Amino acid sequence: MRKAARARQRILSLFLPIAAVLYIGCEALDPKGTDRLVTDVATGLKVLAIAGRHPTQLYVAGTLSLLALGAVAVSYAALALLVTGRGWIIATVAALLGGIGAFCGVVTNVLVGVDLAAAATAHTSPDAAARFLTAAFNSGAGQFFTYIYFAGETAAPVLMGFALWRSRRVPLWLAVLFTASFEVAIFQSAKGPIVIAWMLPWGIAMVLLAVRIWQAAGQPAATATEPRPTPDPVVTS
Repeated sequence: MRKAARARQRILSLFLPIAAVLYIGCEALDPKGTDRLVTDVATGLKVLAIAGRHPTQLYVAGTLSLLALGAVAVSYAALALLVTGRGWIIATVAALLGGIGAFCGVVTNVLVGVDLAAAATAHTSPDAAARFLTAAFNSGAGQFFTYIYFAGETAAPVLMGFALWRSRRVPLWLAVLFTASFEVAIFQSAKGPIVIAWMLPWGIAMVLLAVRIWQAAGQPAATATEPRPTPDPVVTS
């Protein structure tokens, strides 16, 4: 039983560096100017013009973003397993928010990446394609998933970083590095090779945390047995 749990925990730890590689790769390949919400026709025409020049690149970047978000969701579950004792409730909430946020991010990134590439290569007028994208982004479902995505991915790293520090399973500097670098990775707008410099600290944090999870899986399970009281000596006369 313990051997199977250890193997599962180590497999989950591998998703942290995988998520970092996929996320960095997707941001580096994403054509500059396309990663934006299309809330009006004018914006739609601008991004369609860029997407029309790089449809294959956009398809690849969009696919990587979906895989990256899936790996991020699993990574939150792996990090929650690392937190024991103090902070486990916060870690559980962070994993829940991170997983939901990542799921909603998949839907949003389909609109930003895959649907944009499809609209740019469809045999239709730019105005019609722009109106289609605008309607998709402004729909109730589109706005709902986008808001939950940004809310979840903003709050989850902060809560998980706090839980990691409170549990004392990682040093304070690593918890701060994870939280701060993840927020930078989410909100940075650089594209191309320069994005690697912006997101490298987060990638390093994910690798270091994966090592911690791997090592924790190899530690023996703690036993909560208490010493039995020593019986009073029998006095004989």
